[in-house]
Amino acid sequence: MLPLVAIVGRPNVGKSSLFNRLAGRRIAIVDPTPGVTRDRLTELVELIAPPDRRGDDASATARWIDLCDTAGFGVYTADGGRFDDAGMDLSRLTPQVEDQIRHAAASASLILLVIDVQQGLTGLDRDVAKLLRTAGHTSKVILVANKCDSESWELQAAEAHAFGFGEPACVSAMNGGGVRGLGEAIWTRLDEVDRAGAGTGADGRPADAEMKIAIVGRRNAGKSSLVNALAGQERVIVSEIAGTTRDSVDVRFEMGGRSFVAIDTAGVRKQRSFADDVEYYASRRTEDSIHRADVCFLLLDATEKSSHVEKKLAALIVQCYKPVVLVINKWDLVERELKVAAYEEYLSKEFPHLEFAPIVTISAKEGHGLEDLVTMAFNLFTQASHREGTGQLNGAIKRILAERGPSSALGTRAKVFYVSQIDTRPPTIACVVNKPELFKSTYQRYLLNRLREEVAFSEVPIKLIFSARKRREEPGPGGPSEGGEFVGDVVDSTDE
Repeated sequence: MLPLVAIVGRPNVGKSSLFNRLAGRRIAIVDPTPGVTRDRLTELVELIAPPDRRGDDASATARWIDLCDTAGFGVYTADGGRFDDAGMDLSRLTPQVEDQIRHAAASASLILLVIDVQQGLTGLDRDVAKLLRTAGHTSKVILVANKCDSESWELQAAEAHAFGFGEPACVSAMNGGGVRGLGEAIWTRLDEVDRAGAGTGADGRPADAEMKIAIVGRRNAGKSSLVNALAGQERVIVSEIAGTTRDSVDVRFEMGGRSFVAIDTAGVRKQRSFADDVEYYASRRTEDSIHRADVCFLLLDATEKSSHVEKKLAALIVQCYKPVVLVINKWDLVERELKVAAYEEYLSKEFPHLEFAPIVTISAKEGHGLEDLVTMAFNLFTQASHREGTGQLNGAIKRILAERGPSSALGTRAKVFYVSQIDTRPPTIACVVNKPELFKSTYQRYLLNRLREEVAFSEVPIKLIFSARKRREEPGPGGPSEGGEFVGDVVDSTDE
């Protein structure tokens, strides 16, 4: 298990900026509005050893940690921003937000207590420091004076000695000043407090999870409840307040000897309804999560009709060629009134482009159906990773074209020369034909549906690429060098 390094402090001292800087990419949403970060965000980060710790062995120069960003402790909402656009009191989230911070601090090998040197020490800074001391965390705290944009601010940072955590590390998360030195300080302190748990070595990076699952849906569909049900603990905040989740939160799981990451995303609504820039950024994070996922869970509330937002998410999933499970949450509330077959028929009408997607009913609150859901996700991942033999593909295409070929108002004869799978995730099939335009639109959809019946891609999206044969054919994707073969002429009914 890797050592955990938690970043804590009051709101607006630059915790998320520091988190992004140490992680090397933008993960947490950064905005001057207090309360943007609510859940614990964790990222795998590589540290480089200080010069005096580097030996001749290159494997001793890298150490991996789990870096955790937390919400601002104390004043949770901005002045005038206590209530959201639906009139819900956001201050009601404060106990849950602070529980997440306490859990991160208690679990951490090291704690980075961040202060804003330009604002000076505040009463809330002292409260956070007192809380850490009272909880017995003094020995694992590194004090970080952020926003030291010039040497003149370092004298101001010296005031923080009074907290009893030693000399502060002066950094500027915004421009990167001092961050390398902070990383080296973390390395050194880990040797002191977490020798057994420190993961060292160039090959010490933990294995990546087998699969990433993006959990997407509209607000209050139960996405965070699903993550907590899988984790068996309150890993992310659950509230009846719509829009509680802002960032995309990655949570790693081990089940049945297999590993996966579930990405809890912000609930989406129509863009014209966005309350502020933070909601816009949260929506973009949701889209990014779909792009980086291997499988998507489109979470639907069984007690509500499908909405424009869910159809838009479905369209993006289709556009990205992502395997998807239609997850019907809160099924325990409606199973007496609704029949699964009738609901499946309803979904086929609402999401016609996802007719290949499997449907799983669950109750995240009660923990029902979760094992079947995870099993289905791995099943889809396996399908999308499968590579079909060229012979099987050619045979399938021959049978499909013999049944029905592409139609042409001009009676043009369609010819297929080579067929081969050139990629996985998504399964990508290249077809070299005489007239690519004949295989577009309605016929392509028919071909896709029939292919799912013929080959091992029954529940995942398939990407078809049609290209015209060059006058002098060269070996390439699907060509002779890859075992492609002439499939045959297809004569439309208009030719007969």
